Order: sequence, then structure tokens, then C-alpha cells
Amino acid sequence: MAEQVAMAGIQRLWRIATLVLIFALGAWAWASGLLPTMADLWDDIVYLGRQHIILVAISGGLAIAVGIPLGILLTRPGMQRYSNIALQFLNIGATIPTLAVLALSMSILGIGDTPAIFGLFVLTLLPIVSNTLAGIRAVPRHLIEAATGMGLSRGQILWQVELPNALFVIYAGIRTALAVNVGTVPLAFLIGGGGLGELIFSGIALNEFGMMLAGAIPTALLAIMVDFLMSQMQLWTIPRGVNPLR
Repeated sequence: MAEQVAMAGIQRLWRIATLVLIFALGAWAWASGLLPTMADLWDDIVYLGRQHIILVAISGGLAIAVGIPLGILLTRPGMQRYSNIALQFLNIGATIPTLAVLALSMSILGIGDTPAIFGLFVLTLLPIVSNTLAGIRAVPRHLIEAATGMGLSRGQILWQVELPNALFVIYAGIRTALAVNVGTVPLAFLIGGGGLGELIFSGIALNEFGMMLAGAIPTALLAIMVDFLMSQMQLWTIPRGVNPLR
């Protein structure tokens, strides 16, 4: 009983502290002129935010569509010998600075959305492939042996045993990749890709603190929203027996 009272008191204090923090942040934003600036730039925020989301959706979707099958392929018996070589090759894209990747994309594909999407695709691919590879490799061997003993084919073992048990690790890679993607998209503005980076870099160039935050805050909120959506998808698509969140 005492523990329940203590927990209720802690929760009440936490709610009060949260409300105070929100009020303080709101007062600071109004006093600093951030809220009026964001109100004036609202149409720009909506338009550029839509561009930002499109870039994330296309480049991230392509990375998922390519990365998961590639990771699965590299775990198959005939391809395992090439898995380390493939990861080292993909690491090249991760070790090159982001601006250099975008610049190389621009030099090949020109200016606009296409080089931005390609550069973001390259930067997003590695975590998805490596986590898919690691997740399937981490499936307990006795589960695969039991499935083989029951007469399941390799394809059935993949879909019914390996992937369900590897999904948690695969989702971790997707969430990491999309978080990096959302945070990198502002740089696409430098090669004509659009997005909220236009407000961020314009605010820096003009020494307009409010304009810079009008691009940075929606970018941060978008990253949180994407991660939340992926966590919910992870929660509802991973089978209960292998989902540590349930």
C-alpha cells in the first residue's frame, strides 16, 4: 500500500514538472519571438515539411525494399561467404562524409530530388542490411533444426522461423536508418532537394534564430514521429512469443 502511494506521488510530481516545463518552454518561445516567427512561416513550414516527408518516404522505402532482401540473401548458405565483403562495400557509403555523398550524387545525377534521394538511399542502406544479417544469424540453431526435423523446406523455415525471430533486430536497424535519414534530409537543400533544410540554412545565413528553429524543430518532431510509428508497427507485427515489448 505504501509503495502504491509513493508511486502515485511520484507520478503526480512528474505530471506537474512536465506541465511546468511545457509552460516555461512556451513562455521562452513567445518571449524570444520564436512562436510569432513560426506563425509567419507556417505556410513555408507545411510546404517544406511535405517535401521533407516525401524525401524520407522515397529514400527510406527504397532502402528497406533493397536492404531487407539483400540481408536475407547474404544469410543463405550459398551466399554467406560473400556477406563480409558486401558489408565492407556498404561501409564505404557510411564512412564517406554525408556532404561528400550528396556532392558525388549531384555530380552524377545533377541537381534536384533525384541525387538527394540516391544519396539518402546510400546512407540509409547499411543499418538495414547489417541488422537483417545479424538478426537472422542470431536465430537459435535448435529452432532451425527442429523445423528441419518437422519437414519444413528452406523457404518455410525462413518465413515461419527465421524472420519472425529476427524481426526485432531488423526493426531496430530500420528505426536507426530512418532516424539518420530524417536528420540528414536538411542537407538535401544544398543540392536543390528541398525540405526543411531551406529554413535552417537560410536562418543561419541571415542570422535569423527564429527561422532556423522553424526548420529545426519540425525536423526533430518528424524524427520523433517516425520513430514512434515504427515502434508501434514493431509492437503489432512481431509475434508475441518473440516480442520483448509485450
